[in-house]
Amino acid sequence: MQLLTFSIAGQPYAIESRQVIEVLPLVPARPLPRAPDYLLGIFTYRGRLLPLVDLARRLGVAPPAAKLSTRVIVVEVEPAVAGAEPGGRPAPIRLGLVAENVVAVRSAEEAEATLPPLRLPGADYLDRALRIGGQTVQVIDVRKLLPAELTAGLAAAAAEVGR
Repeated sequence: MQLLTFSIAGQPYAIESRQVIEVLPLVPARPLPRAPDYLLGIFTYRGRLLPLVDLARRLGVAPPAAKLSTRVIVVEVEPAVAGAEPGGRPAPIRLGLVAENVVAVRSAEEAEATLPPLRLPGADYLDRALRIGGQTVQVIDVRKLLPAELTAGLAAAAAEVGR
């Protein structure tokens, strides 16, 4: 499995590269009233409005000031929620994820050591940790990044767009 690596608050993280559509420079977002602080708003991506998630805030750390290395990782995932489209599969959703130093694609097979997910309360999006090239990288399960009710709403909207 290939992983796209990046930094959050100076620590290395990764997501599965098969979920990545594109990496963009930081884009402005239109704020959404009453949204959680990690949901920066919505932005236009190829004619569609996508939610923009600040990974630092979602992980509970203070986001650093935007730098030239700050990027938006556009991902598409099949959410881990009920609400399936015909055929029994949930409608895929797209998100923009704000991260720093989106640096490399690494192979999980290069891992010298692996720690299974710890299943921390309120952080089920934190997947296994891998030791790759002398660095410990925490994998994020993008399917579980947002709360179920928010993901269900996005999946329903994605199903409408797909019709």
